[in-house]
Amino acid sequence: MFSPQGPTLRELTAQALSSVERGYDLLAPKFDHTPFRTPGRILDATAEALCGLGPSEGRFGAGLDVCCGTGAGIGVLRSLCRERVVGVDFSAGMLAEAQEAEYGRTSGPAVAYGHSGTPTVTYIRADARTLPFTTAFDLAVTFGALGHFLPAERAAVFAGVHRALRPGGIFAFPIAAPPPPRSALYWTLLGFDAVMRVRNALWRPPFVMYYRTSSLGAVRADLRAAGFGVEVVPVQGAARRPDGSPAWGLVVARKP
Repeated sequence: MFSPQGPTLRELTAQALSSVERGYDLLAPKFDHTPFRTPGRILDATAEALCGLGPSEGRFGAGLDVCCGTGAGIGVLRSLCRERVVGVDFSAGMLAEAQEAEYGRTSGPAVAYGHSGTPTVTYIRADARTLPFTTAFDLAVTFGALGHFLPAERAAVFAGVHRALRPGGIFAFPIAAPPPPRSALYWTLLGFDAVMRVRNALWRPPFVMYYRTSSLGAVRADLRAAGFGVEVVPVQGAARRPDGSPAWGLVVARKP
């Protein structure tokens, strides 16, 4: 699962026994060498599915990456937005890695950073449950972050994203189809969530990371309660389950 450049078992154990914030601070330098980073094929498919949905010639003005981590999703926004892109995370370590990667990308002489339609990129440390924006963005995305919020916390996250978007703005994120009960993945995820619940019952501070608390039905209901219209958009090239149905789709929630 991990490349030689990834974290050791000792480092993963230290992360798992920390809070979410501290855990990701510890993991940040090696995060991109773990399977926790959103795969490039999902990022590319998300960008392709959103292409053409923007309000100005199919492009968006400003974009927001909620729980941006080391910045994997920033490339999606960079390809879709004309004005500016903001990444938000509450792990200082993850933001430091994202900023370092951004500096490396923009420091070469051939890069027209902030010009010719290339958006400026900034990173802000903030809690996704209390986003500090109001009608500032046309597009918001998040990748792999919903499992870090308890179901009762999703309302605050979605309300904050709704508030941050301009009228007609879109909040988009990939969501996996539930694995069939007979599959190894089903039992792996069930076992992982069970271990995390036991860990959080016995150890403080808690580390919130659950794979089975963000079902499409529950997420759709919370988005609608926050004021979004919701649809699930099929994506090109998505992996297929044994029954032939897509393994994942893209939730597209639009602010009226």
